[in-house]
Amino acid sequence: MRNDWNEVVMEMVRSARQTVLIVDDVETDIDTLVETLGDDYEIAVAMDGPSALDILHAQPPDLILLDILMPGMDGYEVCRRIKADRTTAAIPVIFLTALTEIQDKVTGFTLGAVDYITKPFDILEVKARVATHLALKAAMERLEQQNRELAAVARLREDVEHITHHDLKGPLGAIISLPQLILAEDNLSPEQREYLDIIEQSGYKMLNIINLSLGMLKMEQGVYALSATLVDLVRVIRKVGEELHALRQARNVGLALVCDGEPAGPTTAFSIIGEELLCYSMLSNLLKNAIEHSPLGGMVTIALGDDASGHCELRMRNLGETPPEFRERFFDKYATHGKTGGTGLGTYSARLMARTMGGEITLDASVPGETTLVLRLPRPAA
Repeated sequence: MRNDWNEVVMEMVRSARQTVLIVDDVETDIDTLVETLGDDYEIAVAMDGPSALDILHAQPPDLILLDILMPGMDGYEVCRRIKADRTTAAIPVIFLTALTEIQDKVTGFTLGAVDYITKPFDILEVKARVATHLALKAAMERLEQQNRELAAVARLREDVEHITHHDLKGPLGAIISLPQLILAEDNLSPEQREYLDIIEQSGYKMLNIINLSLGMLKMEQGVYALSATLVDLVRVIRKVGEELHALRQARNVGLALVCDGEPAGPTTAFSIIGEELLCYSMLSNLLKNAIEHSPLGGMVTIALGDDASGHCELRMRNLGETPPEFRERFFDKYATHGKTGGTGLGTYSARLMARTMGGEITLDASVPGETTLVLRLPRPAA
């Protein structure tokens, strides 16, 4: 099979009629090479370095066979100039030489040559080396073309996502903010308030999807423009808890929120410096993961407080133990464990968002039978 593939590659190279430039001051050597290669390739000939450089700039070949020992400008200098010019630097150069010293070969490779052919020529060796390096060049050109096409697709995708992000974010901002203004009125029925809550939650879900699609790429690249404000984590956690109510109910998992050592009440608030939508997406991923890995009838506890350095410390604890062999990969991209259909992006994206906001998430599995995620975020100055 491998021999068949090699034959296909060589036939593709031959059928393309690629051009080989032979640079040598010895006519008999040129005649031998032309006779050996002329049936398979277009041949150009130069008998000195300056002539070779003129041909290169007028009609760049696909490969150069370059003699080292030539009067005036030797092959080393010709190669040095070829590689110094960005328009010719990618052309493979094979040195033709009667030199046998190792240092001579090292010098050639240092200058950018890809191979050597030793004089007097062996016809089969010449054909094999030329065909091999032309095949490599053709393969590299195809790879570069594919990379250019992929880069163009990636740019188009990012442009489309940016347009989508920009066009949808405005109206969704109204969908999210207006329910809070309407809820401030006292003339609404309980049913109307419930509908407004559903509208607001749906808006957050849509914004979460939009931000993740474009934001994660920018966060990975380190170019995300953070719009930091004061964010009430208690309010965000409650919204996430409401969104995940159906999942908690299906697994019979309870949720307890503690702030500064006391159960959070209706007026409890705990502010950090960050971006509300990132906090919402991050905590949604973390809480969903904690619920899914809790035993049926279990409890997820979220405790808010300050650490010794004055940062917010959020500890999310559930009774599902993380296996020791998975702990090192817990935040890795695409890493999943014990969950059918998981993407492995939840905890990865959560850590990415935390770091984007100047924080960090770590895994605390020191207590047997439990998993605790520790989130630290900047707090406003007292």
